[in-house]
Amino acid sequence: MEQKAEAAAAQTGGGREADSLVLHLEAQLEHLILTGELKPGERLNEIHLSARFGTSRGPLREAMRGLEARGLVTMVRNRGMYVRAISTEEALEIYDVRAAIFGLAGRILTDRVTDEMLEDLYGRLAAMDALAADRDFEGYYHANLDFHERLMRFTGNGVLMAEYKSLVDKLHLCRVSSLMQAGGLAVSNREHREMVDSVASGDKYRAQEAFFRHVERAKARVRHAAGQTPAEATAPVAGARAPAQP
Repeated sequence: MEQKAEAAAAQTGGGREADSLVLHLEAQLEHLILTGELKPGERLNEIHLSARFGTSRGPLREAMRGLEARGLVTMVRNRGMYVRAISTEEALEIYDVRAAIFGLAGRILTDRVTDEMLEDLYGRLAAMDALAADRDFEGYYHANLDFHERLMRFTGNGVLMAEYKSLVDKLHLCRVSSLMQAGGLAVSNREHREMVDSVASGDKYRAQEAFFRHVERAKARVRHAAGQTPAEATAPVAGARAPAQP
């Protein structure tokens, strides 16, 4: 049904329908990349993908260009589009910028937080504690993504949210294993509780530091997972997929 709808939209040839189709295809490709079905370094096969989505190759190419502009895929001349492979060095640089943005989010959130927001966040922490106790890695992973997205949304700053999402999308290209290697889900959630407690305290400088430190710890886990010192951090992370916390 979905494929037929996409094909029909493609045949309209222009206007809102064509734009909507391109955006839909971009979202579908993004999902395949961020979930790891399309892996870092893998070529985007236009023939297979157009058949999968039931659409022509024109809108598919436009969708790929959109992902290229966002840094999720890269064009190799005379060879086509490939899913980006983030090097350890680049990932660590992204974490530096992300730490600054996330720290600012903690500071802004402290000035905006309400009792209802805190109740929501503490409820999520309790649910994540239960997932950690059950060693439900998959469940914790998705709850963790939602938790961070909620923190950013509560800042009410659209520009900050967009910049943060752009960085996190790139880090999705090299994420997942080191959370468990770095002491487990419970350790990760203790860091989350430190963040929410700092916001609840009303001390925006404490919150900024707690949020910043959370990302710095994630950066350390990436380096540990790669088994490299900062001076050696030049090889692609490829399938290593750094921490599950964004």
